Amino acid sequence: MEETRWLTDEQQRAWRRFAAVVMQLPGTLDTQLQQDAHLTHFGYWVLAMLSEAEGRALRMSELATLSNGSQSRLSHLVGRLEERGWVRRERTPEDGRGYVAVLTDEGYRKVVETAPGHVEKVRSVVFDALTPEQVAQLDEISAAILSRMNPAADC
Repeated sequence: MEETRWLTDEQQRAWRRFAAVVMQLPGTLDTQLQQDAHLTHFGYWVLAMLSEAEGRALRMSELATLSNGSQSRLSHLVGRLEERGWVRRERTPEDGRGYVAVLTDEGYRKVVETAPGHVEKVRSVVFDALTPEQVAQLDEISAAILSRMNPAADC
């Protein structure tokens, strides 16, 4: 039987701080987005990914990957975004077998209106607390962890 590789005191402290960030940051961002735009962070993220895509459209499977969500969760969200008139689903033009999420003009306006408040919250909570060197370290650390969790991802 293999012996457990316990965390050192330094690793334990770093892990607990990192875990606290991972658990608290989504709620902090959700609160700002709910108050200012009546959107969840996941909803905003999906709209933002669509706003940056060519033709403001992405296959649902690709959008799920880019938004770090399951196909099921994304499908439910897109249904709610459709009800608001911000997204529409269309059959894929290439083969007609899958679906593409398309950001409507109204959805694009929502992203444009929401982005300044969201980026200010991200800046104030995350980046204003870091030096430029720490931002570079955060990028490297995040890429290293993501590559372990999803080796196929382009980090």
